[in-house]
Amino acid sequence: MTIKHIIKSSVVGLKTNKTRSALTILGIVIGVTAIIMVVSLGQGARNLILGQIQGIGARVIAIVPGRIPKGPTDILATLTASLKERDLSTLKRTEDVPHAEEIMPVVFGSETVSFEGQTYRPTIFGGTELMAEIYDVYPERGRNISEDDVRAAADVVVLGTKVLETLSPDRDLLGERVKIKGRNFLVIGILPKKGAASLFNFDDMAMVPYTTAQRYIFGIKHYNRIIIQADSEEHVAATVNDVKAALRAEHGITDPEKDDFAVETQTDAIQTVSTILSALTVFLALVAAISLVVGGIGIMNIMLVSVTERTREIGLRKALGATNRNILAQFLLEAVILTGIGGLIGILLGALLSFAISLVITNAFGLLWSFTFPIFAAILGIGVSSAIGLIFGLYPARKASRMNPIEALRYE
Repeated sequence: MTIKHIIKSSVVGLKTNKTRSALTILGIVIGVTAIIMVVSLGQGARNLILGQIQGIGARVIAIVPGRIPKGPTDILATLTASLKERDLSTLKRTEDVPHAEEIMPVVFGSETVSFEGQTYRPTIFGGTELMAEIYDVYPERGRNISEDDVRAAADVVVLGTKVLETLSPDRDLLGERVKIKGRNFLVIGILPKKGAASLFNFDDMAMVPYTTAQRYIFGIKHYNRIIIQADSEEHVAATVNDVKAALRAEHGITDPEKDDFAVETQTDAIQTVSTILSALTVFLALVAAISLVVGGIGIMNIMLVSVTERTREIGLRKALGATNRNILAQFLLEAVILTGIGGLIGILLGALLSFAISLVITNAFGLLWSFTFPIFAAILGIGVSSAIGLIFGLYPARKASRMNPIEALRYE
């Protein structure tokens, strides 16, 4: 038998049992679809988050209270109130941190905001007049928080569009007063609708002076973050080192392993997010690949049934001159064709579902979620599914090739 005849025989054999063939490749289709979706959506999430981080600016440095935990038992290390007023004063000294252009303490949390019976619980973001510059979020109407507001711990607030629309969908609240923690806050500004196109969702935020947030809303004396903007990208690394040295001296720390704070830059955040998302994507893809193995077992079972049902056909082919190698090649090819078709369908279905989910996320949540077709995962999906056909189709094919033609022809 020539290769052409072997291929033709394999295709005819599969067409004879269309329903069985379709059910056989179902596991492969599901497995490849899941892999394509996991990788595609994982890349979309990675692009979204990295874009948000990059949108903050390469000069921004965040100081976070608590050290980075070294394991599950060390998680309490992150729950410290290690950033206080004295730390802010230290960092503001130009001799300690000479390249710090701007410094802003940040206090944030969640609290109920109400207006004429309507309530909503957004993120309360306490900062200074520098919020607009550092995060590139300027009020669309009204004004930003001022230095005088911070100094006086004024009861003023700038509202995000989602907060505004929830509290008063038909009325502009600029100049009105809303209630937060029992106090009346004057609405001095309204932010433009930005969606979650930055690291923070400013649509779902109420911005107040950090002094007001500390004193009247959360009742704390520490900061959740201290944000520093270096005077240039070239000085970011030097500023990070200066910040660490200044805070260690202030806290009496001589061993860096015992730092009760962490300093993060845009580069650090990008590396951390990339590592975590890449590892998570690979893990989920491996979990999804389990269904490929299940599909392979299904292929083997169906092929064994097919070999048994076609015993007389195998005997007849051998009687007409087909060799063991011809029979082996025919049944192996049938398995590979099945899994290859399953892989192609899985790639198309996975891409379509990923694209649809990307559209839903973009339209429903306002996220700048981009659809990414994972070419490498698609090639890998075809390769792995075909390899599964070879591996799990080998035993049934060998069984068919080793049949005695005389006994096969007698099979009823």
